[in-house]
Amino acid sequence: MLPADSKAATRPGPKAPSHRLKEFILEEARAAGFDLVAITRPDAIPLAEERLRQYLEKGRHASMAWMEETAERRANPETLWPDVRSIIVLAMNYGPDSNPLAILSRKDKAAISVYAQNRDYHDIIKGKLKGVASRLTSRMAGESVKVFVDTAPVMEKPLAEAAGLGWQGKHTNLVSRSHGSWLFLGTIFTTAELEADGRDVDHCGSCQACLDICPTNAFPAPYQLDARRCISYLTIEHKEPIAFEFRKAMGNRIYGCDDCLAICPWNKFAETAREAKLQARDDLKAPDLATFLTLDDPGFRALFSGSPIKRIGRDRFMRNVLIACGNSGQANLVALIEGHLDDPAPVVRGAAIWALGELVDTEHFATLQIRYAAQESDASVLTEWRNAGKKQ
Repeated sequence: MLPADSKAATRPGPKAPSHRLKEFILEEARAAGFDLVAITRPDAIPLAEERLRQYLEKGRHASMAWMEETAERRANPETLWPDVRSIIVLAMNYGPDSNPLAILSRKDKAAISVYAQNRDYHDIIKGKLKGVASRLTSRMAGESVKVFVDTAPVMEKPLAEAAGLGWQGKHTNLVSRSHGSWLFLGTIFTTAELEADGRDVDHCGSCQACLDICPTNAFPAPYQLDARRCISYLTIEHKEPIAFEFRKAMGNRIYGCDDCLAICPWNKFAETAREAKLQARDDLKAPDLATFLTLDDPGFRALFSGSPIKRIGRDRFMRNVLIACGNSGQANLVALIEGHLDDPAPVVRGAAIWALGELVDTEHFATLQIRYAAQESDASVLTEWRNAGKKQ
């Protein structure tokens, strides 16, 4: 099998019948731990290009410039790889063993998105995809494959819908009648001509639970998401201080947000993840906010080794934790928060100021302001001192 980022050449040779190959693919995918697998054609998402163009024109991709830079390849699989003839879409369930919404009322705890409570799914899924693809090439004389998991410019959700794995719900994520909203997606592109499966239809009906529950009103309309207002984007992709208007709404969410997924009625059919590496670590199910406040960079890296959380870095992570602390109402966190007022990272200092502005009284805050604000040179941090001071 060729690496995912290399160009595969089509070579002449005898080919196995399409139906036998398809049966083989299904067997191998299920043996590798995938819960759903189906096949579609590279031309099966003709509306994707225009929808992506509108999304980008409205600026709803926020600071994710890579979406615009890869728009042409993203909208058309054949632009990404002209030789592709069939796309195998595979899904793996990562369903939680409890309701992710329950932790939101426990303000002294940190809420971490279900998908990030253990190993990085990119590594897990890609390894399994490569195994399936390798066995597939051994059965296909003269054909080639490429595997993709999320990081490449592939529109997995529209392709999964076209393949019949489910439909894109009003929250824009894939929904399956058998597994609800908890699915990781991966694709295998191949030069082989395989029989395509039928498209699924939308089963959302009149339900708009996912739209109603969003704490930041990130859905301007059903089936449309504005990343600029999405807590998952704000806590993971956004590198700057988080806008004041979203901080209260974040609650205790420190990495991602599962509200629109967890509320979906189709999750009544969801099962707990079978893959052990996708099941939540005990220490990340409902961790105390206080446990994260003492993390330096080496400690952060050690705690989240192999986790997708490691990707955002300690400073962005600490920013999120401090905002959650400000929303916690926990006075016992004040001393630990104060320790971040002279943190090397401005985004951390600023978040600490906001948190203290929410937790301490006027006199206490004024004392801190006198001590720290005079020696501050970063404009964003000075803004935090001014704004927090006004609230006192």
